[in-house]
Amino acid sequence: MRYRLTFIAGVVLGYVLGTRAGRERYEELKKSARSFAQNPAVRNAAESAAQQSRVYAGRALHVVGEKVGDHVPDSVAERVRALRERTGTDDDWGTSNT
Repeated sequence: MRYRLTFIAGVVLGYVLGTRAGRERYEELKKSARSFAQNPAVRNAAESAAQQSRVYAGRALHVVGEKVGDHVPDSVAERVRALRERTGTDDDWGTSNT
C-alpha cells in the first residue's frame, strides 16, 4: 500500500509540474509567434504574396474560361461571367479585421 501511495504521489507531482512547464512553454511560443506576425517585413511579405495570388487567380480564371468555353453547364458559365465582371472591384480578401 505504501508503494502505491508513493507512486500516485509521484504521478500527481509529475503531472502538476509538467502541466505548469507546458503552459509556460505554450505562452512563450504564443508570444514569439505574435511578435513574428507583427514584424513589418513579415506583414509586407504576406501582403505581397496575397496580391500576387489575386493576380494569378484572375489570370487562371480567364484562361480556364477561354479554354473550357461552351463545354460547361449554363449555371457554371453564368458564375464565371459574374466573376469576370467582378474583377475590377476591391475586396477584403487577405485583410484582417483586428
